[in-house]
Amino acid sequence: MSGFSKGLDKVEVALRWDPSPVGSPAHDLDVIAAVYPASDPYGSPAYLVHFDSRSPDGTVYLSRDSTTGKGFGDDEVLTLEFARQPEAHARIVVGVVIQQRPDRLVFADVANPEVRIREGYRELASDDFSSVAQSTAATVAEFVRTPGGAWELRPAVRGFDLDPDAFTAAMGARAV
Repeated sequence: MSGFSKGLDKVEVALRWDPSPVGSPAHDLDVIAAVYPASDPYGSPAYLVHFDSRSPDGTVYLSRDSTTGKGFGDDEVLTLEFARQPEAHARIVVGVVIQQRPDRLVFADVANPEVRIREGYRELASDDFSSVAQSTAATVAEFVRTPGGAWELRPAVRGFDLDPDAFTAAMGARAV
């Protein structure tokens, strides 16, 4: 790595929301990370990290997974360790998807959804999904490796009206 900027080291993407009203089906939101290779940063991801997986090298992992939004603090926390990312990776896109069962839900249907991106105690970005209220999924961040080798955050809240499987295929596409 050249230059003085060390870039990002270890970042957490924390998601929270309030439980659905009593007697209503639980709202299940999931954080997903798609890791893209340097050889094709807008193509197919090298791998996905979600509620039942982690990156093969252990640099991207989910430490909390809620299916209801109940509990104190963050409901889901995705950790990204950029200092340990292999040079073969150049881009990581993080998104949030609402599980669509039993009915179609959008962010406006979920009480107080919020995502916060932080490095240590420093908040890098946050969003309440109000700009994508009628979407079923959204990207919330794009992390890219600079030519000098450092990682930087590009906040990127972009809404999608897709089911979870279709969203994982589309979330890393170039914004038009």
